Amino acid sequence: MELTAVRIDKPDDLNVIIGQSHFIKTVEDLHEALVGIGPHLRFGLAFCEASGPRLVRRSGNDDDLVELATKNAVAVGAGHSFIVFLREGYPVNVLNAVRHVPEVCGIFCATANSVEVLIAETELGRGIVGVIDGASPLGVESADDEEDRRQLLRRIGYKL
Repeated sequence: MELTAVRIDKPDDLNVIIGQSHFIKTVEDLHEALVGIGPHLRFGLAFCEASGPRLVRRSGNDDDLVELATKNAVAVGAGHSFIVFLREGYPVNVLNAVRHVPEVCGIFCATANSVEVLIAETELGRGIVGVIDGASPLGVESADDEEDRRQLLRRIGYKL
């Protein structure tokens, strides 16, 4: 077995969701779940088919994001994995809908951070064993940091 890390190529202003699914219908079902979130959400997604013609299937409502998702899915190349890029929306607003797509088995990450996908490769193929999502902590929050966190959540509208 060979282990490698594939860095996800993404601009800093985009969010990405990386997950695993199990069926070709994933592409259409993820698309339908995401367009149902709201009219302003822009997204592109790609799914690595694991059997049959083994194609990277893709969809979305933003051509640039579809192309970016496709490029990254090809680089990861892990069967049954999917990548979704979001603009004008955040993972916290779409994760529940993504999780409830019947074909979705799990989500590895949902982030705006830099991401590396850890890949294991055997004679059978490639699989995702985990992700590196951002940098390691530099310490533990103080009382001032805790108050800053609480105020940020209220300022951006996620808490009353």
